[in-house]
Amino acid sequence: MIHPVSPGSVFMLPHGTRIVHKLQEFLRTEYTRYGYQEVMTPLIYKKDLWETSGHWQNYMEDMFMVKSGREQTAACDHYHDTQTGDVDEGIFGLKPMNCPGHCLIFDSTPKSYRDLPIRLADFSPLHRNEASGALSGLTRVRRFHQDDAHIFCSEDQIASEITSCLSFVDRVYSAFQFPHYDLTLSTRPETNYMGSMEEWTHAEDSLTKALNSTGRPWSIKEGDGAFYGPKIDIMVKDSSGKSHQTATIQLDFQLPRRFGLKYVDEHDESQTPVIVHRAILGSIERMMAILIEHTGGKWPFWLSPRQGVVLPVSTQFADYAKKVAETLSFGVDAQTSRSHEHYFIDAETSSRDRLNKMIRQAQLQQYNFIFVVGQKEMDEGTVNVRNRKGEVLGAMKVEDVRNMFATMTANME
Repeated sequence: MIHPVSPGSVFMLPHGTRIVHKLQEFLRTEYTRYGYQEVMTPLIYKKDLWETSGHWQNYMEDMFMVKSGREQTAACDHYHDTQTGDVDEGIFGLKPMNCPGHCLIFDSTPKSYRDLPIRLADFSPLHRNEASGALSGLTRVRRFHQDDAHIFCSEDQIASEITSCLSFVDRVYSAFQFPHYDLTLSTRPETNYMGSMEEWTHAEDSLTKALNSTGRPWSIKEGDGAFYGPKIDIMVKDSSGKSHQTATIQLDFQLPRRFGLKYVDEHDESQTPVIVHRAILGSIERMMAILIEHTGGKWPFWLSPRQGVVLPVSTQFADYAKKVAETLSFGVDAQTSRSHEHYFIDAETSSRDRLNKMIRQAQLQQYNFIFVVGQKEMDEGTVNVRNRKGEVLGAMKVEDVRNMFATMTANME
């Protein structure tokens, strides 16, 4: 949902929020596999930080600025201002990117070559001042969440880290069953860029080597790099053949220098790290839009916000339907255990419609599974299972259904 009072900002309703959480949980599992540490960082920073990072000089038009309400009223309330001792803290900027905050984290303690690479991941919301005419649904917004991460590494670790990022992309996009994705190298912009030509050439050569090592075809977008470095962009094709820009992997020699980041190498000499900026999904909101198109609203079970619904054949079995839904959602010992996987299972106990109509409605709502219960099922502790295609799978024990759920989730089906 999008409202005129906050253009370009998405209200995630309950089912959309379930999908966002599922995507984040999936990535958090993969972060463990690929050696990332998740952090949380502020939403606003003083102008000084953005001047240090170069965003103030190169990205200011795309940022939102924030100023204290007290400062706005100071001229009309001078007495109050002097009594409270408020100090004008100046202009703050809502962050459009996480990299400056991650630089502050890296710089907070001394670093050795033994600490590298350091991989910091962040799901904080970002704000970018997109032109009102460019806003479009979930695909072009002003406030969004990104599976953002920054890798601080030495120059001799660049190739292995880029290769690892590309492996991460392939693993995630295979789970989404995207039929195809393209790799593109975006090079130095003609204007508004930081650093020397030699630094850009070195960075572009490093990404070129990493792309060649994949064995996949790739193309070049001249002048489409970020202001601080070249990047690899990933374009995915959904099931309808449409292309979408999603993941990005960017190499940055500039930001570590601007922040004065250092680590001590094996010879006890001070060195400047390199930053790899990477996002696998890109904007989570945009990825949701792509997945909606890709799946046609028929979410795979592991991502689905409506994984199952229990339908009683008549109202006298409503209590059993509720009990089954709770057990399928949380497990047998739902009241005492927190160790079970949680599934999104509803019970439709208020409808007075005929069973066939309720089944049809559940199919239209894209529930992955429909569980019908009556006297026989209640006596035997079972459910009668069918999928949203209408295929009848027959009677199953509730525990067996939970085991089926676990297998499908593990296999990302």
